[in-house]
Amino acid sequence: MINIVLYEPEIAGNTGNIMRTCVATGAKLHLIEPLGFVLNDKELKRSGVNYIDNLVYERYYDFDDFLSKNDGEFYFFTRYGKKPHSSFDYHDTTKNIYLFFGKESTGIPKEILRKYLDRCSRIPTTDNVRSLNLANCVAIVLYEVLRQQDFPNLLRYEPFKGEDWLITEEK
Repeated sequence: MINIVLYEPEIAGNTGNIMRTCVATGAKLHLIEPLGFVLNDKELKRSGVNYIDNLVYERYYDFDDFLSKNDGEFYFFTRYGKKPHSSFDYHDTTKNIYLFFGKESTGIPKEILRKYLDRCSRIPTTDNVRSLNLANCVAIVLYEVLRQQDFPNLLRYEPFKGEDWLITEEK
């Protein structure tokens, strides 16, 4: 299973977008407190729309609480990482993969990152920005993992109009 871990997220809109992405991909969301918003916040619901009813998620008091309840392959995404996010091999669909992202203002604390230096990476950018938007980062990395796994259990056609919608003649 692919797991998205948000360490102390601060912006409801970002978390709402990430929730929608998790529902769209079948990923489980893990929220490490404190959160910078109320989980039923209007902005959160607006970003996640009605899809968040299908969200699988858990909340944790802190990082140690998370560690005590989860085991698997941990990957950390930080602007201080020295490897590109695509440099890891995510092919094994039998492993629990955890993709960690930090809070919007300061990221994941150094004390945590130092324990996992061989698992830290960054999404390459120019020198004109410090980092990308959190929701965008989650989507980029999550879809790299899914690409390497050949998009297991995901539809390759639009489910509401049907796979032949573009070629069907209008009446």
